[in-house]
Amino acid sequence: MIRPGTSRRHIAHTLNAAYGDGLLSEDTLHHRLDQLLGARVIDPFRLIGDIHPRSSAAGWRTRLAAAARSAVRTVTYPLSAQSGEQPVLLALDWTGGQSELLVGRHQECDVVLGSLRVSRRHAQLRFRDGNWVLQDLESTNGTTVNGVRVGRCTVRPGDLVVLGDERLLID
Repeated sequence: MIRPGTSRRHIAHTLNAAYGDGLLSEDTLHHRLDQLLGARVIDPFRLIGDIHPRSSAAGWRTRLAAAARSAVRTVTYPLSAQSGEQPVLLALDWTGGQSELLVGRHQECDVVLGSLRVSRRHAQLRFRDGNWVLQDLESTNGTTVNGVRVGRCTVRPGDLVVLGDERLLID
């Protein structure tokens, strides 16, 4: 099971490492960390897609550790590889600080998605007994979780939710 915040911690670690390697300025690091920690919907590619760590003449242990990290990332985003497109992260509060979120295209929603295939009021998330429950609000194009069309279900960190054609990875 993937723990809440795993993807955000990975992105923050990548940003810090890039800053340490001199690939990002301090201002850029602060700006990207603010975006990472302040937004509910996070596009990992916009934050770390342009970062290419320098390769070094590393020993076999370092190369093995890098391969293991790559394998973990492959497990973290298993369904996103099918379309070749990385989903954006939906950063949920797992402490219960917020109990309901409305997701859709309308500007009054808590999470606003821009695709025309997303209904104005597409889905609702409710935090109950330590879990987030997703309910499709009779949307035109439906909701799937991990490739299965759903009306109502519990979502967990690492689940891939597709609303219309918007791909959201639960974090």
